[in-house]
Amino acid sequence: MRWNSQTLDADDESALPGLGRMAGLVRTVRTPEFAGVTFHEVHSKSALNRVPSTSPMPFPWTINPYRGCTHGCVYCFARGTHSYLDFDTGHDFDTQIVVKLNVAQVLRRELARKNWAREHVAMGTNTDPYQRAEGRYRLMPGIIDALVDSGTPFSILTKGTVLSRDLPLLTAAQERVPVGLGISLALLDPELQALLEPGTPTPKARLDLIRRITDAGLPCGVLVAPLLPHLTDSTEQLRDLVGKLADAGVTGVSAVVLHLRPGAREWFFPWLARTRPELVPIYERLYARGSSAAPGFRKMLSERFRAVRAEFGLDKGDPPTLRGLPGDPGASFPAGSLPAPATPAVDQQSLF
Repeated sequence: MRWNSQTLDADDESALPGLGRMAGLVRTVRTPEFAGVTFHEVHSKSALNRVPSTSPMPFPWTINPYRGCTHGCVYCFARGTHSYLDFDTGHDFDTQIVVKLNVAQVLRRELARKNWAREHVAMGTNTDPYQRAEGRYRLMPGIIDALVDSGTPFSILTKGTVLSRDLPLLTAAQERVPVGLGISLALLDPELQALLEPGTPTPKARLDLIRRITDAGLPCGVLVAPLLPHLTDSTEQLRDLVGKLADAGVTGVSAVVLHLRPGAREWFFPWLARTRPELVPIYERLYARGSSAAPGFRKMLSERFRAVRAEFGLDKGDPPTLRGLPGDPGASFPAGSLPAPATPAVDQQSLF
């Protein structure tokens, strides 16, 4: 296992084969509340991850309190990062969750350094900080408090309705530092959502979360991600979705077309063959040249989405709540294409 160099003398006979001894491991946990999921609780050496200078992401730092994600999104572009831990990028990504128990304490030490410049910190860049496990571990309140106390601006992108628990904390935080909140919502069809994102809150639950955020006086952007060719990208689907987002009071909306980099591609295509076999040849042509869809197709989707966004008055410049959101290079698209998410900012020396 490629864990970090901090070693704890921890043996867990109940752990999976090969995981009985793990650098940084505190314990391995299974609980009936999360059937089929294993939590590997670790002590982290670092909390802040530096985004490579070559990345197009609009923020320099990230925090990932969890690795792996029980949302189970078949398209998730972060699946490949689980291979850094010698886990597979499919079933293991959904069920082998690494929990950084001490992330808030480590973060406070890092933010107290004299050279900390209070640059923007983004969360939700790799795995969701408000996935279901957050209801058990409650790592985010400590992280938010540490950022606010140090005067550090931050943003959060999530599919998780657990965020509603922290709305009072986030409302208070906004009075002291810039805060960006964003919800990821790509479709409204609950049957398709259950196939694509089996562990996520329903689209209705996420719309309700958006309303709770805006009712609390907080700005809320939405990232329509990913736009899935011939599954969620028709004009009618986009108009229905963006219309409901406008009714919920979103302060901005942006979109990202499906990106099938290694790790996600191997997981997505078998899913497509099982559930929508007629689309397999179409996707093979669209993604024949790599992780991004064909340029002409992306241009067409860009024009379609911009037209729908304009129809609902959500094209008035770049909302500040979207500029700093994880996975979103900005609320406006480069000419002729939808932006693809950049390679996740993963520092292999500070995975924990």
